[in-house]
Amino acid sequence: MPKRMVTLIFPQTLVTEPVIYRLCRQFKIIPNVRRARVTEKAGEVMLELEGEDEELNRGIAYLNTLGIRVEPTQGKGH
Repeated sequence: MPKRMVTLIFPQTLVTEPVIYRLCRQFKIIPNVRRARVTEKAGEVMLELEGEDEELNRGIAYLNTLGIRVEPTQGKGH
């Protein structure tokens, strides 16, 4: 299955929400957290996402609608 490395930039309002859990439940995506830095004011998580291209595209679009910035990241699976 295809893999993509992305960095998610969370706004303060979503730091305490289970966004990655919801992403994986709603779409057929397997996450692998590669790095994370989360504070009370902001969050940044580097993920390797595995799934079919259509599911990955839909999942990333979902994150964008929540106000999460999704940036492609260099690394394995990119």
